Amino acid sequence: MRVKVAVRVRPFNQRELELRSELCVDMRGNTTVLTNHEEGGTRDFTFDYSFWSHDEFEVLEDGLTVPTSDKYADQKRVYDAVGREVLDNAWQGYHCCLFAYGQTGAGKSYSMIGYGKNKGIVPMACAEIFERIRAEPDPNKSYEVMFSMLEIYNEKVQDLLIPTSLRPPGGLKIREHKSMGVFVEGLTKHPVDSYEAIEEKTEEGNTNRTIGATQMNATSSRAHTIITIEFRQKEVLDAKRTHEKLSVINLVDLAGSEKLSKTGATGDRMKEGASINKSLTVLGIVISNLAAAAEGKKKVVVPYRDSALTHVDDLRTLSCTK
Repeated sequence: MRVKVAVRVRPFNQRELELRSELCVDMRGNTTVLTNHEEGGTRDFTFDYSFWSHDEFEVLEDGLTVPTSDKYADQKRVYDAVGREVLDNAWQGYHCCLFAYGQTGAGKSYSMIGYGKNKGIVPMACAEIFERIRAEPDPNKSYEVMFSMLEIYNEKVQDLLIPTSLRPPGGLKIREHKSMGVFVEGLTKHPVDSYEAIEEKTEEGNTNRTIGATQMNATSSRAHTIITIEFRQKEVLDAKRTHEKLSVINLVDLAGSEKLSKTGATGDRMKEGASINKSLTVLGIVISNLAAAAEGKKKVVVPYRDSALTHVDDLRTLSCTK
């Protein structure tokens, strides 16, 4: 499994402007530089990508954000760097996963889904899938695309394309099968033949997402959202033989990590925050242990089943994670 990491810094939000927050991040190429204004000094961290989206942009009348310098990374630049490579791997028959991880209010949903004219990675990737299919010159090749969308709320899996009133109160069950691998029992899968069909399903699912207000984010995602695209390629070799490749693309908008003293969460919000932090901790352990195993370390235990998030995504089957 290959793992790549990209970091993006957003503009100050209204709360940070009112607090007169001081910028402590800079980016130089793929290096992110953090400055300690209280004690002095800097620390450098190098990633596969460092995207500067804090300033050096303007917003057009239609709401589209465009760069005013080469430093600014707009939605298209982020997609070209990380989203398109996910599709390239899927076209070769690999399973892929892209996570958006960060503190609540960090801009994960903006990068993944987008807002208004500023489309995110998910809609741009879905649009390109059908652009590539239409451009296929080989009449012996055909494609099938299936779409599903779920959320994990308080460790319970729910189908976002099912009305809330029809969902099982205990959530959907995560099962394992010798040939099918890990799957969510009862999760609906919808055949789609165009970007518009995926967009319609995505909007339907987004209206059913669980959100709630905290002191740090008025529309905080209170659940992890996973959009899964099953991409099947078929090629007729001759009268008797057909070659088939199946790729599963998981696009994951993680709920934000939280510090209760910052969010002011109580009651249900506090319970949600504890569940979110637990699953994100398990995710970090799983990725770390997978990396250790890849380096040749023996007797590494990877706790996939300790969280619904890592169990559903089943990182064992992935070839590329971002």
